[in-house]
Amino acid sequence: MRDVIVTLLVFASLPYIFKRPSFGMVMWIWISVMNPHSQGWGFARDFPFAAIIAVVTLAAMVTNAKRTYRLPLTPVTATFLLFVAWMCLTSVFAIHPEQIGTQLVKVLKIMGMTVVVLMLVRKRLHVEWLIWTVVVSIGYYGTKGGIFTIRSGGQYRVWGPIGTFIDGNNEIALALVMTIPLMYYLYGLLTHKWAKRAMVASMFLCALASLASYSRGAAIAMGMMLVFFWLKSNQKAVIGVLLLCCVPFALVFMPEQWHARIDTIDEYQQDESAMGRINAWKMAYNLANDRLMGGGFEIYDAEVFERYAPVPEDVHAAHSIYFQVLGEHGWIGLAIYLALGFLTWRTGSWIVRAAEPHAELAWAANLAKMIQVSLLGFMVGGAFLSLVYFDVPYYLMAAMVATRMIVEREKKALAPQPAAQHTVQGELDEDFEHDPVR
Repeated sequence: MRDVIVTLLVFASLPYIFKRPSFGMVMWIWISVMNPHSQGWGFARDFPFAAIIAVVTLAAMVTNAKRTYRLPLTPVTATFLLFVAWMCLTSVFAIHPEQIGTQLVKVLKIMGMTVVVLMLVRKRLHVEWLIWTVVVSIGYYGTKGGIFTIRSGGQYRVWGPIGTFIDGNNEIALALVMTIPLMYYLYGLLTHKWAKRAMVASMFLCALASLASYSRGAAIAMGMMLVFFWLKSNQKAVIGVLLLCCVPFALVFMPEQWHARIDTIDEYQQDESAMGRINAWKMAYNLANDRLMGGGFEIYDAEVFERYAPVPEDVHAAHSIYFQVLGEHGWIGLAIYLALGFLTWRTGSWIVRAAEPHAELAWAANLAKMIQVSLLGFMVGGAFLSLVYFDVPYYLMAAMVATRMIVEREKKALAPQPAAQHTVQGELDEDFEHDPVR
């Protein structure tokens, strides 16, 4: 039954996508992030829904005679394209060029559709569609996981959907940490009291599910995120009281085995998993020092560890976005990746400074703050996970770029015009004719 429902939803959306390509962005993010077909048990699990949506979306963009879609040229988008180009170049010189094909195609699909999203997100309504889709896609698993945690008393771990980026306990925990600030932004947009209460409940359940993953990295990321979340919030007193009430309750609720697991953070030298990660980090460091372009994709095998790891027989994945980029794409790749994160963060800071003085743009300042909080959670938690190609941070990057463009456009519209100037602005894109603010 689930297979049929997902199939009907996807195919029923195709005419709307062809008429309005921005709706294709919503469907793509829903399919790629939530992977609803993975919840089925039949034909839908392996059906190429994402490819169908991508093809129809691209066809709609190409055949749309009323509008030309362009990639916004900003420092963020230029750095993003440079990172993609560098990954393609390192693939040419990969240690195992015959093995990287599948991973390279997968990464290029993600990056290619991120470019499409950057072209399609043109106004506030599109930005909010993007945020809502990410929240619903990940929040579904968080809400379900939080209810499961309450029912089981936190005795069992929460896992993500099988066969996705977030199928592991550590990965789903980090995704939930990233989603909570976005939920808070959407909470500010809701007007119905029961909708607001439902969003608060979902935030709490997502936090509980993240804790119940027993992920030590996610626990650290959540702690850092909550501190920064409080600093960025406009209601520090209210948020502070809520955190002081909810955090101790959540910690006391978790069983003894959870506290024993978290306590091992201070004893990482005796933890086999932690030492395996450190061994993989040292391997990536040595590899990058030996090869300018790194090793390319698929470097986590006995041959590479024999050559570069301090403990050759302890083969592990990178378990860090930073060492993953370093090992696969070298020091130059890491520099580009860090520059991308820095420029995205600076874009958010610019939005906050530019938008806060204008009541009409308060939404943009609030969104930029919450995306920064979300990305901080990813930067901290990602230090312990191999999630360089996880698509959600790139979608948040696209939302940040689009929001800056909207703020720049709206500030020009809000600026007083000289009395002697009587120029007529050219015809606006039809997307903005009926909804100039959104």
